[in-house]
Amino acid sequence: MNDALKPAPEPTLSDVAALAGVSRAIASRALSAQPRPVSADKRERVLRAAETLGFRPNSLARGLANKTVNLVAILVNHIHDLSDLDLFDLLLAEIQAIGKQVIFIRVGAGQHAESFLRDGVAYHVDAALVFSDFADAATVRRMFRNNAVLMLNGHHDAGVPSVTMDEDQGIGECVADAAGKGVRSALLLTGRTMSLVEQARIASYRAALARHGVTLLGELAGDYSYASGRALAQQIDVDATGAVFCTSDAMAMGVLDAHRQHFPRHVPTRFRLYGFDNISLTQFDAYPISSIGSDRREYVAQIVRILSQPADLAQNGGQVLVATRFVPRLTG
Repeated sequence: MNDALKPAPEPTLSDVAALAGVSRAIASRALSAQPRPVSADKRERVLRAAETLGFRPNSLARGLANKTVNLVAILVNHIHDLSDLDLFDLLLAEIQAIGKQVIFIRVGAGQHAESFLRDGVAYHVDAALVFSDFADAATVRRMFRNNAVLMLNGHHDAGVPSVTMDEDQGIGECVADAAGKGVRSALLLTGRTMSLVEQARIASYRAALARHGVTLLGELAGDYSYASGRALAQQIDVDATGAVFCTSDAMAMGVLDAHRQHFPRHVPTRFRLYGFDNISLTQFDAYPISSIGSDRREYVAQIVRILSQPADLAQNGGQVLVATRFVPRLTG
């Protein structure tokens, strides 16, 4: 290869130190973002030398020296629910705002999850946020050789912090709204029933329906998606069902499209329709679905608050609850 075509070598910290006339240790301290002792004169010389040479600090090497890499792992089953898009866009922005980057690890579902978790992954991260149904805290800690794990999947393992939606409040308000409008029978369309979060959600609906004297005609299992909602809609007896409660807005959207004839101008004429998640699409004219949601900014703020306290994250448990609320719209 022609020497003239070879890329110029990247300047090193030693080059900066030599040009500034200081030791390598002094140059490192001057370029550090941490408040470390170095005289104003030497700091100025180092900064000027770095600018002259075009030196860029190696953030990975710096992170390893500080035992951090500013990298957070997020474990998910998948990202296809519409609510995922609303949540993760905000979560990524807030994690990046505290100087960290994110890697998503898709655990998936079914028989491969156990072997994936057992075999582990070769990432060094500062913390792991666990949304996946298939991961417990002990396994995730072994995967990353790190105790900094935050559970967001309904698991409440001893000594491990978790952030959970308090869904009883919103579900209670939603069912009360239906009962107050004369609903006496209902159908429940659910998501993945192996999920601890979904199991708790279903139990909350059952309790609220019983409390308000609404007969539960049945439960139909889907996967939170629009397609599953539209498919399950074919099983709705529109003459016998007073309300359909869906555990995701995407499923409710599928039901609405399958039964548009019963919602002229989105107003129910046969059965009332309720979703869950309060996704952004429900705020537009096409899908004005009554729903249940939380303050996503509060939810994300609680996650980032815990993430910003690494000592507490690694050593202290405790469950944080974020309230949900009922959001009435035309379909209810």
